[in-house]
Amino acid sequence: MCNQKGGVGKTTTTINLGAALAEVGRKVLLIDFDPQGALSVGLGVRANELDVTIYNLLVERGHDVRDVIQHTTIDGLDVVPANIDLSAAEVQLVGEVAREQILARVLRPVLDDYDVILIDCQPSLGLLTVNALTAAHGVVIPLETEYFAMRGVALLIDTINKITDRLNPRLQIDGILATMFDSRTNHSREVVASVVDHFGDQVFHTVISRTVKFPDASLAAEPITTYESSHSGAAAYRQLARELIARGGAA
Repeated sequence: MCNQKGGVGKTTTTINLGAALAEVGRKVLLIDFDPQGALSVGLGVRANELDVTIYNLLVERGHDVRDVIQHTTIDGLDVVPANIDLSAAEVQLVGEVAREQILARVLRPVLDDYDVILIDCQPSLGLLTVNALTAAHGVVIPLETEYFAMRGVALLIDTINKITDRLNPRLQIDGILATMFDSRTNHSREVVASVVDHFGDQVFHTVISRTVKFPDASLAAEPITTYESSHSGAAAYRQLARELIARGGAA
């Protein structure tokens, strides 16, 4: 889950897509890869109280990712938490050998334990995000439906292409997801039309509308699929899960 612009719905999408995939029987692991730790908090994990997080797995030897995985209240949905410690990792990894492949190495022991692993990236194109893209098979790009949001996508796609070329030839774009859509405004509709013009079939048919229920669910530390199961936002993420499975991104 990647976009260098903040506030586009990466964490909301990681939590709710993960929950929707778990609902249809997938075993899902979420990786909180943002020092803000919003994914962990949004699933009720008190990451600031933990001695070992994704940070320790990256910069210290001797840890096993299985010991860091936390179970959530959702059956089949686990999380590797993060907190502010992770902000130091970028500097500490700079001098490491094969520094772009450290996350891939950390996750290797549990690849066969899960059907899907979703990585919630921080809003930057730094070394942590490069690690995530090097470990991943696919990228979902959440894109806020406002004009300035589209400017950064070309830069992100350029970064993805470089990583595919130099570090991870299996990496592909699973899709671009329009988020924070407001059907009442011409602006939102025009941006979605423009995104489809630019990116065609790469754009998911599912569109995530803006609603107060997403922050409400985050405050309650659960996905919208359980917080308000019949809400249109929950239906949208279930549809996105089906679409991702159909595209082979969560087969």
